[in-house]
Amino acid sequence: MKKLHVALCVMIASAALLTGCGDNAAPVTGSDAEVIESTVTPTESTAATETAATTETVETVIDDSIPPEEGMVRSRFTNEWIDEDLYDQRPLAVMIPNESAAIPHYGLSEASILYEANVEGRMTRMMAIFEDYESVEKIGNIRSFREYYGYWAFEWDSIITSYGGTIYDEALRERDTTDHLNGNVYQSRSGSPFYRSADRSAPHNAYINGSKVKDFLETLGFEEKDRGLADETHYNFTTPSNLNTLTQYSSAEDATYVDMTACYPLTKCYFEYNEADGLYYRSQHVSNGTDGPHIDGANGQQLAFTNLIIQSCEYAVRDAKGYLWFQTIDSGRDAWYVTQGKMIKCTWEKESEYGATRYYDEDGNEITLNTGKTMVLIIEDGDMFDYE
Repeated sequence: MKKLHVALCVMIASAALLTGCGDNAAPVTGSDAEVIESTVTPTESTAATETAATTETVETVIDDSIPPEEGMVRSRFTNEWIDEDLYDQRPLAVMIPNESAAIPHYGLSEASILYEANVEGRMTRMMAIFEDYESVEKIGNIRSFREYYGYWAFEWDSIITSYGGTIYDEALRERDTTDHLNGNVYQSRSGSPFYRSADRSAPHNAYINGSKVKDFLETLGFEEKDRGLADETHYNFTTPSNLNTLTQYSSAEDATYVDMTACYPLTKCYFEYNEADGLYYRSQHVSNGTDGPHIDGANGQQLAFTNLIIQSCEYAVRDAKGYLWFQTIDSGRDAWYVTQGKMIKCTWEKESEYGATRYYDEDGNEITLNTGKTMVLIIEDGDMFDYE
């Protein structure tokens, strides 16, 4: 929520003409209240009796603990206001390829959380967590799954959405507790939300229509509401009126530019901070091989995030094809939290398959994220990113 500076006019005249401006009701207060400074400036009066003019500051308070509309609640994923019906709806965790031939992407600006990690050949693949998938008509393109993404998807009790997978994640996808919306299996079924477009060649032409997903899940018998397998709470959020600027940490460093090229040498993604809206705007390779803004082809918006989390994981190369393994259940490994133009070093911990990954500052306290979208960048142990 932005602070607004409103110019008001006040005239202080002689005692006979004086009108009172200072008898306003007391402002609302509370831990979620935002103070908005209103600058009050004098205007030139034509009254002959005018003797003086002053400038004063009036504090108005907006309480952001009150939903903008009845029936809205805070999102578990972003802490933004959402319809109550969405609160316990299981999200889609959609696998998105990210080599240059896969550009442009569609629908990613609507994802609440975006994960990125290397796959074989130092290419990256992303997993987009869609909380409100029904409003996104075109998501993709979509490719095959990788096992380690499953344990991040489980944290949100997600419905895994992909076109197939590999031999290494087959057992995970076929578990009784895993709901896998598999385009290879379901594309030809009546009412399927999966489709392939005619404007691109396979495999980069597979998509899903989010508006058709809910009805299709009912035909498959997938549970649409949270099943209670994951932690009830995940990220620890602060309210928009009480931003976490990281200035409480003496070790915080400036991070208005974050370059992941050394970690993702093919994607070459980087983020630039915009102080005006508090967002980190993502750029990366584009289809012609040059770097540029990472644009959602559906609406022309550049991908942007309030929070960046960089998480270092132990890894191994599984075979001659380069398939990777990441240790997703671990503790004490390095992480970094970036927000509001600053960065702090952290550690991360995940105790179980469905348990949330939690991040702790150097004093052992769980970090507090700012309200908004989050990008989680998984890097291989030993890799390092650049920032300034």
